[in-house]
Amino acid sequence: MALHMEELGWEDTPIGVISLRRRFEPAVGHDVYEVKIDDEFLMSSLFTVVETELAHLGLAAAGGEGLQVLVGGLGLGYTLRAALEDERVAQVQVVEAVSAVIDWHRRDLLPDTAGLAADPRCDLHHGDFFAQVAEGATPRAAYDVVLLDIDHSPQHVLHPSHAAFYEPAGLRRMAELITPGGIFALWSDDPPDPVFEGALREVYVDVETHVVTFANPVAGGESASTVYVARRAAGPAGPVRTH
Repeated sequence: MALHMEELGWEDTPIGVISLRRRFEPAVGHDVYEVKIDDEFLMSSLFTVVETELAHLGLAAAGGEGLQVLVGGLGLGYTLRAALEDERVAQVQVVEAVSAVIDWHRRDLLPDTAGLAADPRCDLHHGDFFAQVAEGATPRAAYDVVLLDIDHSPQHVLHPSHAAFYEPAGLRRMAELITPGGIFALWSDDPPDPVFEGALREVYVDVETHVVTFANPVAGGESASTVYVARRAAGPAGPVRTH
C-alpha cells in the first residue's frame, strides 16, 4: 500500500524552501513525485509531456551530429532524459541552482529518471543559469542547443533577478553562447506571449511557437503549455551582441 505522502528532501534557497515529496494520487492510482517552493507547486511527475517536448522540439530543429546541449534547470529530469535519448547528442550539461535537486538525481530518488546522473554523456553543474549566461560563464563556451525550463513563464519568474533574461538584451547574451545556426528553446506554462515572441525575433531567426496539449487527470480534460523554438542566425562564429 503506497504511503499517502512522504517528503523525500528539501533545501532552503534564496527563492524559498524547495522540497520533493512522493504522494499517492487517487486520480491515477499510483504515486506521483512533486516539487514545491514553499507552498507553491513547481512541477509534478503527472505532467511531463511538455518538458519532454521541449527537448524533442529543440533537438528536432537542430542539425548535425555530436550535439552539445545545455539544459537550464534539472527539475524532475524529463527534459534531460529526452535529450539523452537522441543519439545525435554528444553531451548534455545541466545547470541547476539548487544543490538538493542534483542530490535527488544522484541518489536516484525519482524512478522515471533514475540512472541519468551516472550517464557518461550527462554533466550536472550546481550554479545560477541566468548569472552564468549574463557573465558568459557557462560550463562550455558554446552550445548547439540550449533548453530552458526554470521559470513558470517569461512573465511569471521565480525570482525578480531572472526577468532581465527575457528582454532582448538578455536574449542576445544567450545567443552569444549558441553556435551559429544553433537552437534556443524555452518552456512556458502560459499561453503564447506576443511580447516575448517579439523579443525573440529581435535576436533570433526562424522563431516558432508550439502549443503542446496534455491530459489532466486531476482537473479532467486537457491542459496546455507553450514551447518557443528560435534559431541563431548562421554566420561567422563570434558575439552577436549589439549596442
